[in-house]
Amino acid sequence: MAPDPLTLPAIHASHIGIWIADAHGRVQRVGRGEAIAAVASTPHLLLNATLTGDRLGYPELSGLDLLELFAFLYPARFAVPTPAGIAASVGLASPKGEEDIAAFLPQATAAMLASLDDPRWPEREGAWHGVQALSRQRWPWAPLVQPRLSQPDANERWLFARLPEWEEQPPRGAPRQVTIDEADVAARLDRLTGDAAERRPGQQDYARAAAAIFAPRDRKDAPQMLVAEAGTGIGKTLGYLAPAKQWIDQSAGSVCISTFTKALQRQLSRETERLYPDAATHREKVVVRKGRENYLCLLNLEDALQGGFSGRAAILAQLVARWAAYTRDGDMIGGDLPGWLPALFRRNGTTALTDRRGECIYAGCPHFRKCFIEHSARAATQADIVIANHALTMVQAARPRDGGAPATRLIFDEGHHLWDAADSMFAAALTGQEAVEIRRWVLGPEGKSRGRRRGLAARLADAASYDEVGDRAIQAAITAAAELPGDGWLGRLSENEPWGAIERLLVAVRAMVYARAVDTRTADTGYGLETELADPDPELVTAAAGASDALEALLRPLMALGKRLEALIEDPPDWLDGQARARVDGARHSLGTRIDTLGGWLSLLGRVGGPADADFVDWLAVDRYDGREFDCGLHRHWLDPARPIAEVVYRPAQGVLVTSATLRGGGRSSGWTDADIRTGARHMDGGTQHFAVPSPFDYARQSEVLIVTDLARGDLPALAGAYSRLIEASGGGALGLFSAIRRLRIVHSRIADRLARAGLPLFAQHVDPLDTGTLVDIFRADPHASLLGTDALRDGVDVPGDSLRLVVMEGVPWPRPTILHAARRAAQGGSAYDDMVIRARIGQAFGRLIRRADDFGQFVMLSPSFPSRLLSAFPEGTPIRRLPLDEAVNHVAAANVERRKSAFAAFSPS
Repeated sequence: MAPDPLTLPAIHASHIGIWIADAHGRVQRVGRGEAIAAVASTPHLLLNATLTGDRLGYPELSGLDLLELFAFLYPARFAVPTPAGIAASVGLASPKGEEDIAAFLPQATAAMLASLDDPRWPEREGAWHGVQALSRQRWPWAPLVQPRLSQPDANERWLFARLPEWEEQPPRGAPRQVTIDEADVAARLDRLTGDAAERRPGQQDYARAAAAIFAPRDRKDAPQMLVAEAGTGIGKTLGYLAPAKQWIDQSAGSVCISTFTKALQRQLSRETERLYPDAATHREKVVVRKGRENYLCLLNLEDALQGGFSGRAAILAQLVARWAAYTRDGDMIGGDLPGWLPALFRRNGTTALTDRRGECIYAGCPHFRKCFIEHSARAATQADIVIANHALTMVQAARPRDGGAPATRLIFDEGHHLWDAADSMFAAALTGQEAVEIRRWVLGPEGKSRGRRRGLAARLADAASYDEVGDRAIQAAITAAAELPGDGWLGRLSENEPWGAIERLLVAVRAMVYARAVDTRTADTGYGLETELADPDPELVTAAAGASDALEALLRPLMALGKRLEALIEDPPDWLDGQARARVDGARHSLGTRIDTLGGWLSLLGRVGGPADADFVDWLAVDRYDGREFDCGLHRHWLDPARPIAEVVYRPAQGVLVTSATLRGGGRSSGWTDADIRTGARHMDGGTQHFAVPSPFDYARQSEVLIVTDLARGDLPALAGAYSRLIEASGGGALGLFSAIRRLRIVHSRIADRLARAGLPLFAQHVDPLDTGTLVDIFRADPHASLLGTDALRDGVDVPGDSLRLVVMEGVPWPRPTILHAARRAAQGGSAYDDMVIRARIGQAFGRLIRRADDFGQFVMLSPSFPSRLLSAFPEGTPIRRLPLDEAVNHVAAANVERRKSAFAAFSPS
């Protein structure tokens, strides 16, 4: 039986109205002014204060937020942050309509607080001490929680006492050279899919093809390489896990699986549970790796808990501490920390609690042996399967640090993203913000800056005290770093009063950009400007020479220091104990990263006034957002970023699989040319194999493409009207994709209220104060909801079933005409390159629609000028119709009627 509702008022605000339930449960609809007056005078129960405040137009809204209570009671548990999601989490019936939600909130609160009286409540440890700390921070829930918690009879282990320590392990040996049998792979795949599962010939063929990368390679720098396209629905994950596990068992080797997004990492981790059904074994054998900035830093948390945070931020720190005691791995971004939690605190987010660039003090940290990052890194050296993202895989290949033998077999899932990941990883940017970071890394805190960032001298104080040469190198680096930009550099640039050689360079860059970029009177002045690094003016050439001298003066002592630290490790003195060695090793890694960065900058500056390098694209840029400058500098990208992938990542490996559902980007007529360009396979010296298996889905029956022919480009009212009519016709379940945030916001503002009145909730990236993962969770959970977004939603969003039945693109996703794109376009065949990029984007968007054999979906392109040559982006057999908006709406409405008939028939008694 559900507990009695609390006698507290509650408020619910949506796009169609505002409802307040009084302390006796009576609900009335109120106006915005009346609602604001009520919540300002009396704390109300509410669900998501940030979102409710946005709906009220009252950003200062505070009250008793059920999401904060959930985060305290059930740390590291998942819940969709909606009334239906909370109802499911606490075992209550979901409210039927918007008008019932305010009355539901006291019921949900009572059910949640009842956990405190349940002796089986698994998160009891630490709760009493946690609520005492939250009470001191005046947490609104503390008066309701505190009386229900008794002080423990015995002292509880506080967070830093209960976290386990990692232990050093001997390095994992190199794998044995074995050849796996295709029959064994097929048998293992059958076991993974289950005896009752229908055999899928395409999946079996794919698994046999993937087995080839596990054969011993024939010569150095020539891995067994397979580029494989597996259509949606093939089951490619189990298709490559079957041969991978067979090889792991026979060779005692390890496999690295790399993917693009954090959501896909989670999905892969769940799939590997079939390989290791026992939870403890799975934790040991499968490790998810991410960049350091994703994990909670225990020292930052301790600083926050001891007074580093105040106000609402201090409450956030306490809730994160509760979570840290129960988390699986300390992953704050895409892990088991609720994605909606940081958004409840607006600007008081979690970034200050993660390991920001240049902060980690490694063994100098009192929590080093309990560090989540170190746990993950060490676990990965012993794991059978490491699930990383493309960026981290490339970083570790370029700058290996972890001990033990690296994975000799690499599997790149979502391989169509390798180009973009490499484009970011192997680029160089000599900008003000990047230079400030290196200055801070060398010098540490300056002036009134707070925090525990430590400079080189503080990090290596013990080494400097024993090593005179190393100490001189540190002091020389500190002197040279003073030439880098410091606080207030942006203001000095705009006033033409630079300090130091790098700021003088940035002044010259800024002047040349404004002189040569597109006329700002006709351009969109809210966004960045750029110009080619060609025929630089004398001021820039002179400034570049001075900047080169300044960077050389910094690079020399850093390189000398690196050699001294290497000598310490190779021939350790008596004072170099385990902790000191770890500090030195951490400093060496950080030092190597900065040396690489400075080397890239010097190479870029050598281009100023000198010959162009055909392998690179160089340009100058002033970065702006909403008209405000935030960075300025020189940029260098590889003309073909897949080349360094081949050299740095592929060649050292023994076997490489690059796979995706859209590797060829719809360009089937061109064979594997597009795929080899985007993956870097064309840079390997022969031996690359190709394999393709089409999707088993019946796209002729399960899907439909509608190209709207009568919508004028640039007509925003008409665009908004089209989205509204299509979403209404489908009854929700729509994913709207935009290429510009501004247009997304305009369309959302015009149609959200109208759709809400029709019972169709609309959510949007860059509008709703929720992270992308949470928005997708809400969308997935409600078949009547729709979601608007940009590139992040075009790929990697897995919403099978009825919740996603319509994808609407505002137009052809043409590439932005940047200097970088123009150079690549010229090098890769002009319009053919554009078509390759566009087909890939459309194919990825279409791929969101059909995720299961019983899915049906419609894809609407709001572009009358959609070129016929791009139709190959859609799977063969997909019906494609060009028709006016009215007819497109009728098609969508008819499909919705059929869907409801089918649903009614499925649930009707026979």
